[in-house]
Amino acid sequence: MKTEFAPLLIAWQRRHGRHELPWSGSRDPYRVWLSEVMLQQTQVATVRAYYARFLERFPDVQALAAAPLDEVLALWAGLGYYSRARNLHACAQAVAALGGFPRTAAELEQLPGIGRSTARAIAAFCFDERLSILDGNVKRVLARLLAFEQDIAQARAQRELWALADALVPARAADMPAYTQGLMDLGSAVCTPRQPRCGECPVAALCQAQAQGRQAELPVKSRRLTRGRREHWWLWLERAEDQALWLQQRPAKGVWAGLWTLPLFDSEPELQALLPEQVLELLPRIEHALTHFDWVLHPRRALWPQGEPELPGRWVAREELPRYGLPAPLRKLLG
Repeated sequence: MKTEFAPLLIAWQRRHGRHELPWSGSRDPYRVWLSEVMLQQTQVATVRAYYARFLERFPDVQALAAAPLDEVLALWAGLGYYSRARNLHACAQAVAALGGFPRTAAELEQLPGIGRSTARAIAAFCFDERLSILDGNVKRVLARLLAFEQDIAQARAQRELWALADALVPARAADMPAYTQGLMDLGSAVCTPRQPRCGECPVAALCQAQAQGRQAELPVKSRRLTRGRREHWWLWLERAEDQALWLQQRPAKGVWAGLWTLPLFDSEPELQALLPEQVLELLPRIEHALTHFDWVLHPRRALWPQGEPELPGRWVAREELPRYGLPAPLRKLLG
């Protein structure tokens, strides 16, 4: 298998793989890194537009490093998982200070926000380093190919799968870009979580899971934790004289870290205490799904007569809102 797998995958990728993506075939580590970060937990169709807008505004790593974080977050708004944007900015500043991207996966992995698989993707695509990636899709491909029965959520199993993955890379360093893209394409389009297209798979003859009829069983992964639920009241506070909004910046850690949002309250009485003499406008509740919990938000709208409320934050004019990083539910609420 070690000698057969890579040639079959490379030949298939060159004939049938994805070559139309905006980042396909790039040897620029900035563009590869940007696409890899954006594609984490996000569909290709969604990433395309954001990728183009980012490159238009930040054509190179120096431009991204020099930009204010608020501008980066504003451009990222709607893509979700905002820690990626903060890490992207921090990493750009580190790379700019170094004078460019390191050329090995080991060095790349030391940069902010670059994990092992992303570091190896950059090194393989841009510098032909002979190391395998192992993102979620590739774990599934290799677990089925090798009938790997260990729980891939466990650290020990992951270390073993990394070693097996590295043993499969092609002998020629120049083949690493096509091989790496082939792994991604196979996991995305053929070896899917449900109903894999084994009849279209270029390595089906080598696949031990298919031979044993166990595609649905593999990979083995621990059951996810039960999702939590949170509930808050959101105050849409509007200044009467000019319709400016009162916004607060979220803490540097936690949900929506660094973004600007309406003040949040644990209960409606707590919110109402700020405006004891006003009847608040009740807006439809918002149900927002995050990675580990569902968040129910109850927006309440009120006019503020004059001055400033006794709350952390600032007045932001409507025309200035595009310059602020706002979470997706707030952008939708404001229309």
